[in-house]
Amino acid sequence: MSGRHEAGAAADIGTIMRDMGQRARAAARVLAFASTHSKNKALLAAAMAIRAARADILAANIRDVDAARLAGRGESFVDRLALNDVRIDGIVTTLQAIAAFADPIGSVIAEWSRPNGLEISRVRTPLGVIGVIFESRPNVTADAGALCLKAGNAVILRGGSDSFNSAHAIHACLVKGLEAAGLPEDAIQLVATTDRAAVGEMLAGLHGNLDVIVPRGGKSLVGRVQAEARVPVFAHLEGIVHVYVHESANLDLAKAVIRNAKMRRTSVCGAAETLLIDRAIRDTHLKPICDTLIAAGCAIRGDAETCTLVPESTPATEADWVTEYEDAIISVKVVANETEAIDHIETHSSHHTEAIIAEDQEAVSRFFTEIDSAILMHNASTQFADGGEFGMGGEIGIATGKMHARGPVGVEQLTSFKYLVRGSGQTRP
Repeated sequence: MSGRHEAGAAADIGTIMRDMGQRARAAARVLAFASTHSKNKALLAAAMAIRAARADILAANIRDVDAARLAGRGESFVDRLALNDVRIDGIVTTLQAIAAFADPIGSVIAEWSRPNGLEISRVRTPLGVIGVIFESRPNVTADAGALCLKAGNAVILRGGSDSFNSAHAIHACLVKGLEAAGLPEDAIQLVATTDRAAVGEMLAGLHGNLDVIVPRGGKSLVGRVQAEARVPVFAHLEGIVHVYVHESANLDLAKAVIRNAKMRRTSVCGAAETLLIDRAIRDTHLKPICDTLIAAGCAIRGDAETCTLVPESTPATEADWVTEYEDAIISVKVVANETEAIDHIETHSSHHTEAIIAEDQEAVSRFFTEIDSAILMHNASTQFADGGEFGMGGEIGIATGKMHARGPVGVEQLTSFKYLVRGSGQTRP
C-alpha cells in the first residue's frame, strides 16, 4: 500500500480506502498518457526485482503455506497458494511477456468517413482504476498489477489473509519497477489490512474512484462481489467445465486430453468437472477413459450406466452435475447423442469452458454454434482456458458475462474506447 498505512493502523478503514482511491485516480491520470517505453521499463524492472527477491518471496510464502496447513486447509487450496522456483520463474516470464505485448492504448479499433466529410475513428483508452479482490493465489498480485499497468490503468489489489505475506513480498517488487521507470508508486497499490471492511469499501466504489472490480477466488467471494458491487464486475462464479466425447472421437486422443483436462491441476478454473460420453461408444470408450483417470488418482462419480461398466465409480447425485470439485473427482454421464450432450451442458454449465472430442467436423461445428460458453474447445485440454495460453500476455481472470469482456480478461479487455471526430467546419442542419 505504498507504505502509507500499515495493517492494524488506528485510522478508520473507510478513510484509508478513500485515500487509496483518490491516489489511484491521480495515478491513473498519469498512466493514461504514459509512454509504452516507461510502462515496459516498469514491468521489466519489476521482473528483475522479483528474480532478485526470490528467496524473500519464497520465505514469505512458506509462512503463508504453514499457516494454511495449520488452519486445516485442503491440499488443493495449498496448491493454489504455494510458490516454488518454477512458479516464481513463471511470474517473471509473465511480466516479461506482458512487457513485450503490444500497447493497446491509442490503437485504432475502427475508422470510417461520413458523406459530409467527417472522419471518425474509435481508439482504445484505459478503463481508469481497477479493483482486484483475490484470495489464495499470490501470483495474481503480479499478473493483475502488470496487466493493469500495461493497459494504462491504476489498480488497487486486495489479497486474502491466506496469501498476505506472499502478496506483500511480490508487491514490493512491483513498486520497485514503478520507481525505476519514474511512474507513480500509487499506480499499483496493495491493501495492507486483512479487515473485511476494506472489501466492502471497494464494492461501494471508493467514492466514485473505482471503475471496475475483478474478483479472483471461490464461489462465496465472487457471489458477494456480484451481488453487492456498485461498479461493473468482470468475473465468473464457477468453472463447471464439461468435456463431451462424441461417437467419432479417437480413443487415444480422448484419454490423453481428458486426463490432462482433469488432472494437470485440479484446482484451476479450467479443470474438467463433468465428462459426457456418447452411448454409441460407451462399450469401447467409457471404461478405458475412466481407467486412465482412476490410474491418475481421480475418483469417478457416475450415472447408472457408468457405475455398471466402471465398478470403481460411485453413484452420482443431481448435485454432482452442478459441482465444481476443484479436486481429483469427476462426474461421468452417458448421453444418447449430441443433442442430449448439448442440452445437459446448457442446463448445468456455468458457461466458462466446454470441450468436444470428435473427428466429425459437422459435430464440432454444431457444438461451437449451439453452446453458449465463453470458451469452446475441440480436441484440446480445457486447461488451455487461460489468457497466457491464448497469447494474450496473461490474464486478470476469466469473465463469463456478455458485456464488454468475455473469456480471458487480458490487456485489451482492460481498455475502453472513445471516438475521435475530425471535421473541416461541418455544421449540422
